[in-house]
Amino acid sequence: MKIALIAMSGVRAYNEELTALGMTMPGFMERGEVIASLPSLSLLTVAGMTPKRFEVEYHQVPDIKKLDRLPDCDLAAISTFTAQVKDAYTLASRYRQAGVKTVIGGHHATAMPHEAIRHCDAVVVGEAELTWPRVLEDFQNGCLGGIYRADGQEFDLADSPLPRFDLLNPDEYNRITVQTQRGCPWRCNFCASSIMMTKRYKLKPVENVMREIRAIKEIWPRPFIEFADDNSFVNRAHSKKLLRALADEDVKWFTETDVAVADDPELLDLMRQSGCAEVLIGFESPTAGSLDGVELNNNWKRKRLDDYREAIQRIQSHGIAVNGCFLLGMDGDTEECFPAVRDFVEDSGLCEVQITVMTPFPGTPLYSRLLGDGRLLDDTAWEKCTLFDVNFQPQHMSIEALQRGLVGLATELYTPEAKANRRNAFRGHIRGARGTWSKEATACLAEVA
Repeated sequence: MKIALIAMSGVRAYNEELTALGMTMPGFMERGEVIASLPSLSLLTVAGMTPKRFEVEYHQVPDIKKLDRLPDCDLAAISTFTAQVKDAYTLASRYRQAGVKTVIGGHHATAMPHEAIRHCDAVVVGEAELTWPRVLEDFQNGCLGGIYRADGQEFDLADSPLPRFDLLNPDEYNRITVQTQRGCPWRCNFCASSIMMTKRYKLKPVENVMREIRAIKEIWPRPFIEFADDNSFVNRAHSKKLLRALADEDVKWFTETDVAVADDPELLDLMRQSGCAEVLIGFESPTAGSLDGVELNNNWKRKRLDDYREAIQRIQSHGIAVNGCFLLGMDGDTEECFPAVRDFVEDSGLCEVQITVMTPFPGTPLYSRLLGDGRLLDDTAWEKCTLFDVNFQPQHMSIEALQRGLVGLATELYTPEAKANRRNAFRGHIRGARGTWSKEATACLAEVA
């Protein structure tokens, strides 16, 4: 029996004006190529736990309109972003018309299983590692169907299978993803990441992570790794153990984390020594009124605001570029948020910047609140869940003002001159390094020259 693992990829802005600017998730312009070439780690992971009696192939579908021929299979397992879920439903329908069984999983299917099951034979809710064996058993026995849930169980990352990196063509990817942990201790109202999959923040043993990286190196001798974590380095002991192990592997890597990494000089040293090129940090806003209440457990984002600039300097002085992410249209935002972000980016010396629009993804507290308040423009406009399209009524500005402000700010931030200025500021932070950082700083300057 043959299984086609199919990733819907290449999310772009729904608004044609934004598409013309090159906006794509989760970055702009040159990063569009990067994200489009990331494989689906979730599908490679379930492939790694699929018995050898099944023949498995991996495919990516960036545009359903250009898919002339369906990948041949007996079971189509589809993973999708919310923005492409309607295309995923179309793909599943085409397979079902051809007599092929279909299963859909991922964040959207977890949030909206009763919607998804109308378009496919089976839906996987939550962590697929817990239900994939049952899906395969039912498929083989001819009784596949319905919604597959883990019934309150939590998957132990110590039992993680080795993802099937061998299914990938190394010439088609410039970054490969590895997960070192799952979940996040913070609860931001807009977050649609793995906290939807698990109620616990949990760690993958360092030995498992290194096994995956070494498997990747058998295919790509010097790979660029993107850690598919929601918030790396929350557990400092685990992080430092991982970074020490990683230091001998000769890889470059990128991850998402929070601003607290700047508090630990030893951690920053280890990050640089182990090959960290860049971190993405969700600053969300440079103003207190916009950040207040965004993190629901402890208002953590608001409490860190006063340290933003110094934290950026501390991280970048180690030769680690900071990609600052800002969220426009939050309830505390007025039209002054656009110049505020621009000024912060210029003053702080950020190396890179990413701007997005507040997006009500299904399953998040934000979606529930805006739906209850009647502020969603269309409660099933999933194609607008791109991080760049507006599908809600902002609190203190018009819809048009938010969309116009995003375009205007992007136009200012992504000129060749603006990008060159940020790069120079990054070099300035490295040159300012002193003491025990000086040797690393010299090497970093050579890399970014």
